Amino acid sequence: MATPSLRLPENVPGPFYVTSECIDCDMCREFAPTVFRRDADLSSSVVFHQPETEAERAQALEGMQGCPVEAIGLAED
Repeated sequence: MATPSLRLPENVPGPFYVTSECIDCDMCREFAPTVFRRDADLSSSVVFHQPETEAERAQALEGMQGCPVEAIGLAED
């Protein structure tokens, strides 16, 4: 489970986020390229677009579940 206090400020606001625990493995970007992208300055993935469709949400959830270090979080209200 991602540690909310390690949420990167480079993520766009919203429920999905990447933490500083990211190892830049590219897994989430493969599953959800419309949600996650690489931040070259950080050498990390970040959320650049929050899912707007059910398909995007499903892809983002796959990316989150596939993260080998659990660096992707979902803040449910």
